[in-house]
Amino acid sequence: MVDPSNRSETKERPNPQEKLVKVFDAERESEALVVSGLLESAGIDNDVTSTDAAQNIYPGVGGSIILVREEDADQARLLIEEYRQADETAEIDVSEEPTG
Repeated sequence: MVDPSNRSETKERPNPQEKLVKVFDAERESEALVVSGLLESAGIDNDVTSTDAAQNIYPGVGGSIILVREEDADQARLLIEEYRQADETAEIDVSEEPTG
């Protein structure tokens, strides 16, 4: 029996037949995965898709994009913008010396 509290087993990907909208793109996959996690934590299903070109032909070309259902696009963009603004205003405490 599937435990409904375990999201990894019950998580649904957007249906490929649904209208999907690109809400984010990044050069680094790690950045796209962070944003994907942000959207998932808000209950927005999303799909991270690699756009990497063949690296032996086009080195450095590509990245990752995030697709969401059309009806979730506005909320997803708002969350991403809020995350970016919070990230820019975050202060880093450098007053403590590293221990070691």
